[in-house]
Amino acid sequence: MIIKLIKNYIVPVIVIFVIFSSLILDKTPMVTPFVISGVLLVFSIVFDSRFPVLRYTQFVFLGLFHYFAHLNWAQLLYFILIVIALQKSSRILTSVVITTLYTLEYTLLRLSYQPINAYNLLVSVYDWMTGLLVIALFHYFLLAENEKKLLRDRTRYLSTHDALTGLLNYEGYLINIQELVDRRDRFILITMDFQDFKSYNDQDFQSENEILVNMSIRLKERFPDACVMSRYAGDRFAIAIPQRDNDLTAIDSLMSSGSLGFQVAYSVCRFPQEGETVYSLITLAEDRLFQNKRNMWLLREELRFQEEKLKVVGELAAGMAHEIRNPLTTIKGFMQISKSNDYDMRPWYELIMSEISRMSELTAEFLQFAKPHISDMTPRLMQRCIDRVLFLTESDAALRGHGMEYEIAEEDIYVMADRDKMVQVLLNLIRNAFEAMKEPGTVSVRLKRDAGMCRIEVEDTGCGISESGLQKIFNPFYTTKENGTGLGLSICKKIIQDHGGSLDVESVVGQGSLFRIKLPVVEYEPV
Repeated sequence: MIIKLIKNYIVPVIVIFVIFSSLILDKTPMVTPFVISGVLLVFSIVFDSRFPVLRYTQFVFLGLFHYFAHLNWAQLLYFILIVIALQKSSRILTSVVITTLYTLEYTLLRLSYQPINAYNLLVSVYDWMTGLLVIALFHYFLLAENEKKLLRDRTRYLSTHDALTGLLNYEGYLINIQELVDRRDRFILITMDFQDFKSYNDQDFQSENEILVNMSIRLKERFPDACVMSRYAGDRFAIAIPQRDNDLTAIDSLMSSGSLGFQVAYSVCRFPQEGETVYSLITLAEDRLFQNKRNMWLLREELRFQEEKLKVVGELAAGMAHEIRNPLTTIKGFMQISKSNDYDMRPWYELIMSEISRMSELTAEFLQFAKPHISDMTPRLMQRCIDRVLFLTESDAALRGHGMEYEIAEEDIYVMADRDKMVQVLLNLIRNAFEAMKEPGTVSVRLKRDAGMCRIEVEDTGCGISESGLQKIFNPFYTTKENGTGLGLSICKKIIQDHGGSLDVESVVGQGSLFRIKLPVVEYEPV
């Protein structure tokens, strides 16, 4: 900037001053060539940026102007041309050569109108030393300014760019979008969030960085005409591209193609159609991005839920098929035997009927598991439900040689429940406890209130359940009984869940198992 000021204003003023001074002092022998050389010198200096060839004539025009002026005052013009020449060269040797040539020209021309004596020769040496000092000082300040400029540029770059990908950061993103808005350029703002990137959080930091760098490379390849490209907030990217025909269709096609390597939630806004300011445009883009992310999350959860349901249906179907195939195989075998005996089925009639009854019971239990019928939900006194269950199981316990223990809460505990379903659950748990004890043992039934919950525990002293069995015990069709269907505990758990409660189990192999039911208590005063 200062060089341009010197060339356009300072040089013409100095040339005019030297011309008037030489004329007033009557130094110039030829006025017309003197004035013409001065004009040509000014022209070559002022317009050398537009016509670079003029730089090679400045040396000649300055020599002519100095020769006709017969004044040492032209020395300042030599220094100005040296500085202008040095500005375009950073090499010391080149600077020394240029300075020497200009100094030599000045010395020879000065000696052409002054006597050659010791004084003038020493002045010439002094002029050359002054030129070298100018070179040294100029290069020192030039180097300092270049370092400052590089530091400013680097600082500005780091403050507006992402160090990892080289894209703009959020601050740079805002600045560049503001520049587009100020110029009133029509553009499309695309904001993106890579959904699947979160699944890489358990990998090492280097892997995440490599993924982000690869993302930025892909975006540069697919949006080569982007005016603005930014990465911010971890895995979010923003891109501004010029508006074109069918651009929205092309963007939708790219985002849905999967070519970016990840599932992308994105939003698109157009300037100035959908926002007149940076704030309104970015706010609209972020709102749309949030809604699109939410819709994608809901869709993904729905698909996951459907997959889980299909998986459960598949497991149930496989288990049901397995359980029904066994009695069918038995019946098929007896039918084949009866064919060879002229279809006399009487010897196997009872077995066939028992297998058919088994299939019927299995089907009924499966339907009950699929949709247990809970119809009579009223406040129930749990002490009465348990009393009924103990009454129903007392004879079975005595027949097997097992003892029964019952710990009852002192206060009345009411639960919103279907009594028949609760009795069914408790009967199933107690009978399972009987069957788990190969030798005479004890089944303990406890009822207590615990922090607003009704807790019912059924504990046996049987063989216990292995660790692997505990993980599968509530799965449909999982059973360790020879004639079991594997649906009993599954039905119990579903009934308790339909009552708003929970059913879990603890067990130690060789010591026994404890099933725990928790149900919400209701405050109820019987009429």
